[in-house]
Amino acid sequence: MNEVRYNARSHVGHKRKVNEDSVLALPDRSIWLVSDGMGGHDAGDYASRLIADRVAMIPAGLDPTERMHALREAIRESHDIILAQAEARGRGVIGATVAALMIASGHFVGLWAGDSRIYRLREGQIELLTTDHSAVADFVLAGQMTWDEADQHPQSNAITRAVGVGETLELDKVRGEALRGDRFLICSDGLTKYATFAILQSVLAREPLETVSGRLIEIALDGGGADNITVIVLDVL
Repeated sequence: MNEVRYNARSHVGHKRKVNEDSVLALPDRSIWLVSDGMGGHDAGDYASRLIADRVAMIPAGLDPTERMHALREAIRESHDIILAQAEARGRGVIGATVAALMIASGHFVGLWAGDSRIYRLREGQIELLTTDHSAVADFVLAGQMTWDEADQHPQSNAITRAVGVGETLELDKVRGEALRGDRFLICSDGLTKYATFAILQSVLAREPLETVSGRLIEIALDGGGADNITVIVLDVL
């Protein structure tokens, strides 16, 4: 069993009236989640909150494999509910990104759809564990630009996958070891528009857990804060 400490913060930013991001921490179930809603007020915040609420209903006491399946199933159920709700409201797209991290027995599993991200800092080096489902991600994967360049691209907000969008939901998964001293970051794109890999690496390596989330949000706000900003930082002890 890994002992994990965490710090989570969310901020509406400078330009939006409503925070359409949702953040969920379930330390007793070793699950942490960020979801970024899309579809405007009364839709985006509904979608992201629904995902967080469904995941929060996962019962305690499941073994890691059962818990991972329950996490995937909760997100899939959210997809179906949001689809039905969009149809009932007779409106366009309602959806949300999701990035969920589970840490157990010396390992981590990340599930995601959209452009919310999971990073890991290990021995001072940062690594992006997820791959954005976005129009510009293909350029990065083809070696035509870096993720930092993609974040500044005019099409960077065009995501190609989200919970509640399309008939069936494809969730991507990443897994690996969670070692003592590892620091994980889960965040919405309201942070990564303003924080390059170098900035993230520097702040995550330097700041104590008590202040790191606040410092990252400050960076996004100082950069313009055009979107909601949500950050969870986790330390594996």
